[in-house]
Amino acid sequence: MSKSKIKELVNRYLRFAASTLAGTAIDMLVLWLCSDYLFKGYYWGEYLLSPFISFECAVLVNFALAYFAVWKDRISARNLRSFFRHYAGYNLSCTGTFLLKMVVLLFIERSSGGWDVLICNILALCVSGILNFALNEMLVFKRKKAVE
Repeated sequence: MSKSKIKELVNRYLRFAASTLAGTAIDMLVLWLCSDYLFKGYYWGEYLLSPFISFECAVLVNFALAYFAVWKDRISARNLRSFFRHYAGYNLSCTGTFLLKMVVLLFIERSSGGWDVLICNILALCVSGILNFALNEMLVFKRKKAVE
């Protein structure tokens, strides 16, 4: 891989990382509201349903930022069909990373002796975020081959 390609990849990853802060903030806020107010005291609600709800809210924010900012140079046609086609792939890749996040979250919670769900979530997001970037870079917003 050339230096320019590496530089481009690093810059894109930094934009992706910065944009995911908004999604993470939404994820954490919704998770806190759900786990502390809606499902307080119910394991399934706190550790399974709350993270699912917060995840879906974060997906909406993160996709909009990815489509319009991070990978905007890879969108050849900006129309409704393109938006929903990319959103479908994005949501599918996020679902896979969500499943990984949940496995990591539950593993951390069990192995730590019961850390707070917010701490477990932050650690799990670090692991799943790297996979999410790779899936977006290589599949959802992959570079089109040049026509010769």
